[in-house]
Amino acid sequence: MGQYPTSFDRDDLLKCARGELFGPGNAQLPEPPMLMMDRITEISGDGGAHGKGHVLAEFGITPDLWFFDCHFPGNPIMPGCLGLDGLWQLTGFNLGWRGWTGRGYALGVGDVKLTGMVRPDRKMLTYKIDFTKAIQTRRLTMGVADGIVEADGEVIYQVKDMKVALSES
Repeated sequence: MGQYPTSFDRDDLLKCARGELFGPGNAQLPEPPMLMMDRITEISGDGGAHGKGHVLAEFGITPDLWFFDCHFPGNPIMPGCLGLDGLWQLTGFNLGWRGWTGRGYALGVGDVKLTGMVRPDRKMLTYKIDFTKAIQTRRLTMGVADGIVEADGEVIYQVKDMKVALSES
């Protein structure tokens, strides 16, 4: 750790999506419209609730976001799976940020609670991820983390035991 900054703006995230941040074959974010955050405000390998790493990130909500028109016509709500995907994206980003190699992929999530909705009048989503495990062995590179998503300061999604791995293949 220490080879990358501890915050990233949208241009940095787009570089990561193009494979330019962590290098070819390593952790990548998706490009818009699937990129589910605008900036990472904090990242560590030893911070957070368990001292095993954390990520804080933000996503500005505007009424013209692509998913509002189709989910659902006349009743626009951001799909909860997109918030979960944002949490997975950031968990994988943290593994790449640590300098660990391989392509990222989600392995699962233990528990998901959706207690609120993102409608077009919301202004800001905040992602908060706390790692419970970060494992790098000869055979396995994986992060396990808990996460929450807040909409304008209100907790709306909570997940436990998200698992993201990096693989050379």
